[in-house]
Amino acid sequence: MTKRNLSTEAASQICTISASMVGVCLTTIGLIRVVITLKQIDTFADNILAFDAVIFLIATITSYWAMRHRHETRLHLLEKIADIAFMSGIIVMTIACVFIAFAMTIR
Repeated sequence: MTKRNLSTEAASQICTISASMVGVCLTTIGLIRVVITLKQIDTFADNILAFDAVIFLIATITSYWAMRHRHETRLHLLEKIADIAFMSGIIVMTIACVFIAFAMTIR
């Protein structure tokens, strides 16, 4: 396998997973809003997840551009941006999980 094939394969996986993670963030925001309404609690997690959805969107778009790009140097740059955005999104999602866990156990 060539370096280009490995790069486009990685970009393809990041694109697919990041797009799914945007959906996960939006679903979780909806569930948090229901819990906030029913239990009269407030948490910053829904705001964090909204920001996280944008981070995953950036990862999705840049990985998609990486797959479509023919220029090898730009492909690797876009792939690196997608990698950083994806890992940042995972970290932010973990932080949001901590906020959710603390908000649910306070009351």
